[in-house]
Amino acid sequence: MNPSATASWNEVRAAFQKIWGYEDFRPPQGEIIQSLLAKKDALIIMPTGGGKSICFQLPALLQQGLTLVVSPLVALMENQVQELRERRIPAALLHSELPSDKRRITLQALERQQLRLLYLSPETLLSKPVWERLCQPELVINGLILDEAHCLTQWGDTFRPAYRRLGAVRPALLKSKPLGTNIALAAFTATADPLAQTQIREILQLQEPAVFRINPYRSNINPSIRIVWTPRGRKQQFLKFLSDKAQQTGLVYVRTRRDSEELAKWLLELGYVTAAYHAGLGAEERRDIEAQWLSGKMPFVICTCAFGMGINKSDVRWVVHFHPPLLISEYVQEIGRAGRDRKPAQALMLISEPTGWLDPQDKQRQKFFEENLQQQQLDAQQVLKKLPRTGEVNAVAREFRDGAIALSLLHSTGQLKWLDPFHYSIVPGAKTKSVTQLHATKQMNQYLTTRDCRWRFLLSAFGFEEEIKNWRCGHCDNCCRK
Repeated sequence: MNPSATASWNEVRAAFQKIWGYEDFRPPQGEIIQSLLAKKDALIIMPTGGGKSICFQLPALLQQGLTLVVSPLVALMENQVQELRERRIPAALLHSELPSDKRRITLQALERQQLRLLYLSPETLLSKPVWERLCQPELVINGLILDEAHCLTQWGDTFRPAYRRLGAVRPALLKSKPLGTNIALAAFTATADPLAQTQIREILQLQEPAVFRINPYRSNINPSIRIVWTPRGRKQQFLKFLSDKAQQTGLVYVRTRRDSEELAKWLLELGYVTAAYHAGLGAEERRDIEAQWLSGKMPFVICTCAFGMGINKSDVRWVVHFHPPLLISEYVQEIGRAGRDRKPAQALMLISEPTGWLDPQDKQRQKFFEENLQQQQLDAQQVLKKLPRTGEVNAVAREFRDGAIALSLLHSTGQLKWLDPFHYSIVPGAKTKSVTQLHATKQMNQYLTTRDCRWRFLLSAFGFEEEIKNWRCGHCDNCCRK
């Protein structure tokens, strides 16, 4: 490899060995690091546990200035920053739950240019106190990283509308910096199908990005689906699954906070050591549950999608989806938390019987999601009729209920563009695009009912058609049945 402008490749490897203790990079870590050191944009799709974080953390340390890491969850930020600080790397985080004294210390360190990595959510990045400091001309910013970039397509339209404005961040920052400043932009994720990849590139305005794609197949993870006929039957199937796993580490995924609390309460009454984990818990409580699970004191956790991103435990032997997730990308992310030690691991999903007559829960959850999405689209079109041609995001959010979500949906349908992260312009006469999440839920339904190899279906869904011609995994439930 050619030396970068910042450091020779020998220096890059020496820093990697000294800080992380590994002998050499796994493919394609070295190529990704070289690309970021050369200040090129990149889109990186690597399986969960593939060492994505090192790919942007190491370039941040080898360059002068600050790298911003936009991350979706507080727990994920806390875990990564704690690991970096243990390695004596100048890193910090900012989020809404941070006590005011810690927030003040971090903002001071930012102003004094004492940080190499700053983790923050999209909402915190675009908050006034943070944005004003980032726009100071003397503050050197060398990179903008979007971690867990699938969240942009999963949540950006209707749940976390600030994600939709991230493409306007780099141009706005560059206007405040000296002429000739270059800020590299890279998006990292474990799961993005071809449509999601296109969306990420377009929304972030990536410029001729280097693209690194590794398929998510894991030969040691054995996916299976079981039909349950009643709510009681779902619980019984789960208990049957648990019966021979007393000493094994696992994760149980449910759809909502309420589901996690109710299931955890029931299992605790039966004598199991577990806990409910969701985004509504305080930071200290989340940390305590994570610590108990990581240490083995708590064999499994009942969790929503808030658990797992950035939490690395190698010996997870099983993952159960007590309810099916809405999106395949979520599913692959979550089963990918099992078997990182490359030993066999089970991935079981429990689903309601197809008619929904005896157990309508799964159908009701999906119907609620789809109806809610359609209603939000209708609401956005009503808001559009009342909007001035150009305007300010916060003003719309104050005037209209779910105004920020309406703007996000209008951006996703091509009816609106961002002038900067805080101001929009209506696109007159734009042909509306369809919102892609409805397509994604149909894809999940197809996965639940397919008789084809499960892994073959997943690889095809993520665009790895060439790699799976005349191929089957041989270890999913469908392959084993055949």
